[in-house]
Amino acid sequence: MDFVYSSGVLVIQHLQDNYREYHNFLNFMSTVGDPRNIFSVYFPLWFHLSHCVGTKMIWIAVIGDWFNLIFKWILFGQRPYWWVRETNFYHNNSFPHLEQFHLTCETGPGSPSGHAMGSSCVWYVMVTAALNFTRPSSSGTSFQSFQRSRPLRSGLWMAFWVIQISVCISRVFIATHFPHQVILGLLAGMLVAEVFDHIPSVYNASLKVYLLTNFFLFSFAVCFYLLLKLMDIDLLWSVTKAKKWCANPEWIHLDTTPFAGLLRNLGALFGLGLAVNSEMFIQSCKGKNSYKTRFKLMCVTATLTCLQLYDFIKIPTHTEVLFYILSFCKSASIPLGVVAIIPYGVHLLLGEEDRKLS
Repeated sequence: MDFVYSSGVLVIQHLQDNYREYHNFLNFMSTVGDPRNIFSVYFPLWFHLSHCVGTKMIWIAVIGDWFNLIFKWILFGQRPYWWVRETNFYHNNSFPHLEQFHLTCETGPGSPSGHAMGSSCVWYVMVTAALNFTRPSSSGTSFQSFQRSRPLRSGLWMAFWVIQISVCISRVFIATHFPHQVILGLLAGMLVAEVFDHIPSVYNASLKVYLLTNFFLFSFAVCFYLLLKLMDIDLLWSVTKAKKWCANPEWIHLDTTPFAGLLRNLGALFGLGLAVNSEMFIQSCKGKNSYKTRFKLMCVTATLTCLQLYDFIKIPTHTEVLFYILSFCKSASIPLGVVAIIPYGVHLLLGEEDRKLS
């Protein structure tokens, strides 16, 4: 692997030396690929446009990130910013210099890239959903409609690849991933999204299914961790390396650790299960107002505004266990608010206005 890693370092150096003026754009694209944006941006927008697409987006994001965690624990992937400082590949301590940024110091193992995997799976869902919305319904004019839709299809897939390639390059540029790790993440994310296209049962899953899925994902991850711990394999080895070689200790964030991501995702899935099986969801998003454009626009506006304000609430990090518990609760409250609480409030508001007008 040293040859693969050293080749990746050359790519990183080339990007940092020749494209330094684009570092603001690349840092922005790295933020675009952040899996946390799925819950706070993409999911609220799509859920009120299509409940099925929004629901599938959460399931894909959670299951995809869970697989990403398991693969990272199995593959033991290095990260560039610490590998160059610890490897014996370079002689006489002549290791190459890699510049670090505030997004560089991820604490989990590096392979596959979680940003590339999360970004590719959610954008794959959005592009295929947009194409399904524009698919012709009349079989008699299907060929003509297909011919007219070809520019749209080409444009959407071109946008998909431009975004994914930009996210991948950004992760390599900031020296948090090697090129092969982002490629693996990109392909794995698309695979997970494609598989979920053939599992329609998630759209109408009961609360019991959500709870059992949460229990299985959490139990498997913890048991896998403890099993390897008994074999003297420390799955949190990467956290120690990150703390040792990160250029700025303030760039080390507890929410990038493996268990923080696991509990954040499980919280989101739990919150979605509570929301879609609640009476508030049935009365608002399944009621007479659910077909009104005004209702959908008000829901989207209210949820995006609330989530942006909600993001200012910072979870205390001085106690790790408390951080994980609060992270789970905060993540659960996001889909609960998007799917049930805010739409129900908008439903009551519109109902009150209708009564005044009548």
